[in-house]
Amino acid sequence: MARTKNRGYQQTLTPTYTARLWKMGGYIRLSREDLQKINRGLDDSNSVKNQRDILNDFHFNHAEEFESYTEYVDDGHTGTDTERESFQRLLGDVMSGKINCVVVKDLSRFARNYSDAGSLIDNLFVQMGVRFISLAEGVDSYLNPDSVNSIIVPITNVMNDQYCYQTSKKIRQVFDYKRRNGQYIGSFAPYGYIKDPKDKHQLIVDPEAAETVKKIYEMCLQGTAKLQIVMYLNDHGIPSPTAYRKLKGLPYSPAISDAPMWGNKIITDILRNPIYTGDLVQGRRRVKSYKVHQIEAVPEDEWVRVPDTHEAIITHETFDRVQELLKRDTRTAPKKRELHLFSGFLRCADCGKAVTRSQSGKNVYYSCSTYKKRSRTACTMHSIKHNRLEAAVLFAIQYQVSTAVSYSEIVAHINAAPLKKSQSHRLNDQIAAKEKELTKITRYKQSLYQDWKDGEISQQEYREMKTDYERQAAGLSDLLARLTAERKELSNGVDQQHPALVAFAKYQNIEKLTREILIELVDHIKVYENGNISVHFKFADEFRRIAEYIEINTTDTAEAG
Repeated sequence: MARTKNRGYQQTLTPTYTARLWKMGGYIRLSREDLQKINRGLDDSNSVKNQRDILNDFHFNHAEEFESYTEYVDDGHTGTDTERESFQRLLGDVMSGKINCVVVKDLSRFARNYSDAGSLIDNLFVQMGVRFISLAEGVDSYLNPDSVNSIIVPITNVMNDQYCYQTSKKIRQVFDYKRRNGQYIGSFAPYGYIKDPKDKHQLIVDPEAAETVKKIYEMCLQGTAKLQIVMYLNDHGIPSPTAYRKLKGLPYSPAISDAPMWGNKIITDILRNPIYTGDLVQGRRRVKSYKVHQIEAVPEDEWVRVPDTHEAIITHETFDRVQELLKRDTRTAPKKRELHLFSGFLRCADCGKAVTRSQSGKNVYYSCSTYKKRSRTACTMHSIKHNRLEAAVLFAIQYQVSTAVSYSEIVAHINAAPLKKSQSHRLNDQIAAKEKELTKITRYKQSLYQDWKDGEISQQEYREMKTDYERQAAGLSDLLARLTAERKELSNGVDQQHPALVAFAKYQNIEKLTREILIELVDHIKVYENGNISVHFKFADEFRRIAEYIEINTTDTAEAG
């Protein structure tokens, strides 16, 4: 039987909907400022517990929408720092698809950086189909897509961003005020000091650690290389700064808690830290901005220096000598614990490069590093044997010591002479007379132009007389400058205990060179092609001024006699 076709029959289809189940990630953040408020009992609205209760309540009331819930918590982190551990884990889980719905109590919990918040919500989350919900602002990118682009989101983000900027600015101002008032604001006291229990912004000496600091400076001045200082301290069982703080129950940074032994960097930091002189030097490093939490070095001329804020462990003189030493070439030969005597002091007189040490059997000599290591056509050998160099430098120092002693005796005699006052009066009279003469010539020169205009002198006479007056004025100005300098030299005087004289005079009985003496007295030594040398001493300008002072006063004395 043939089947007949059902004509005119229309089947009615009822659409079915499958509700989407989301994998929820609840993000909680407590800032350091929030934590401080909670600790002071001021406000706990943003506490971790409060945020957790709100997110849990939301999840419970909308359980049918979610198939899973993962919690992410950053406790004590600023909203401008996107390197928060749990925040990064959240983003990683978003990228991997582990979660596809991010829920926060309010936008400020998510990020206070306007550009970061906008980029994540508007771009990344939208592109990946990730639902974003901020409960306080009523933002839901799935149920109400327009809420993400509503004016409330960018305005709230801008306000949060501005809040962070103002907070950061205020904190910087407070820190700057404390630095300039000599208050120590570091989280941990530098090794060798502890914070005063009565005032956390004041440092007091830790006697045990201070002795180690003194030992480090002493070994450095004796010519011991930093690596060998490290080995000495570790070999003698002296605990490193971190280990010492742990041992004494003092606060320490978790970031360096894995440094139980001394290292080269620790020694360098101690040797370069001016805080051991009793001066507070802060602001040497800073965070780039409230958005970029990278640490950058601050130029030295911007450091905040306040002298004599606490007891010194190292004298300024010792610290300065160590800084000079650290600038020099401090390489050592293999298996040597001390620096070579002339390391870092020798320069080629022609190319200016270092003159370095070599040894052939028992013979030790020095030669130009350019000639030896770069090109024999760029410079010549400039060679000198060690014994000859040592003897020549010792003789130069002995001669300078003798000069310093002689200067000291002459200065004492000049300062005791009654003629000094009469010389001062004579200079005053000479200066007054020459100033009067210069004023007269200036007045004559000024009247020349009017004489020419009135026809009293010709143009040729005007030019010749003007040139002559200018020549006389220039000569008088030079003479006045010399006389004024003499008067200043005379009034300032030179003390018999001048640092330059004292520095050399204390080595009157020098018979052998040491590296400590070189560091204190010598700036550098030039080696010439013929093997001759020139020793350039420290205090060179001061010695020149003392010599001028002696010449002025002894010449005047001779003339007066």
